[in-house]
Amino acid sequence: MEMMVILSQEHPELPSAELKSVLRSEGIEFSLIEDGRGYVILDAPSSTWKILKGRLAYAHEICRVIGYSTTGGIEGTAEKIDWKSHIKGSFAVRIKKLTGEVDARELERGLGAIIKNKTGARVDLENPWTLVRPVLIDDRFILTLRLAEISKDHFNKARPHRRPFFYPGSMSPKLARCMVNLAGVRSGDRLLDPFCGTGGILIEAGLMGVRVMGADIDWRMVEGTRKNLQHYGITDFEVIRSDAKDLRLEGGVDAIVTDPPYGISASTAGERSEKLYREFLNSAYSNLKEDGVICMAAPHYIDLEGLIDDRFTVREKYSMRMHRSLTRIIRVIETV
Repeated sequence: MEMMVILSQEHPELPSAELKSVLRSEGIEFSLIEDGRGYVILDAPSSTWKILKGRLAYAHEICRVIGYSTTGGIEGTAEKIDWKSHIKGSFAVRIKKLTGEVDARELERGLGAIIKNKTGARVDLENPWTLVRPVLIDDRFILTLRLAEISKDHFNKARPHRRPFFYPGSMSPKLARCMVNLAGVRSGDRLLDPFCGTGGILIEAGLMGVRVMGADIDWRMVEGTRKNLQHYGITDFEVIRSDAKDLRLEGGVDAIVTDPPYGISASTAGERSEKLYREFLNSAYSNLKEDGVICMAAPHYIDLEGLIDDRFTVREKYSMRMHRSLTRIIRVIETV
């Protein structure tokens, strides 16, 4: 099935990277048709949208592509489509403008009239069974049917200050989910966060069926993370008090996803920071399974590439500006 994923434009690269990583980790065969600003069009098995709906952080909608048209030729294209095979129950037409300008209301009325004439289906603007979704990109339309709208309710409810245990400086659930996805894990895999803090990364992984393990040197964080995981109904977890550099696990993990504490200002970042990251990488290598992956955030002033030895390679790297004095660098690191 040819489908279109309408992406968040909160970051120029992360949404598309997250989507591709989920497809690969789930073993889904796909071919990329277009990778554009705010959208991806791909060919994949028809059940793919159900998996994507449950995993993606930086996406808004998943749609089935049924046609392509110029802006001026959309009604002519619509006349040629077998709408009876697509419209189930009531319907509505809502244009999505990514780039470009058209009179959306006029076109929606015109397309609605064509579809109603061809199918006899009832128009329901409030709660349609089928949503026809023409997506405008510059001077052309991608004609689609919406398969799923990705709810943001979870990301709002799971904001750090709304959890039973809160501590300032926690990562947003959306970025935490994205980092878990970039690590390429799937349900049943084992994931470690050795600087778990309040457990935000573990929550997002656990909700996807990943077996999670967390560690923190601070007992308050250990107890708080346990409380937060239980609050979200996650039962397959282990959280222990341990210094990340001393952590030794039996059996190893498939991925390490973490956001080490910054704790040291950019002006004093030096030997102490380098020592922390070097020790973390040594511990990470000993705890990862063969072909294990690290997805980690670090402040821009840490030269992580200078600390990575020949046991690792940086596969992906993304910059995310947090505020005037801090940019987070998200890296996906593979063992060699």
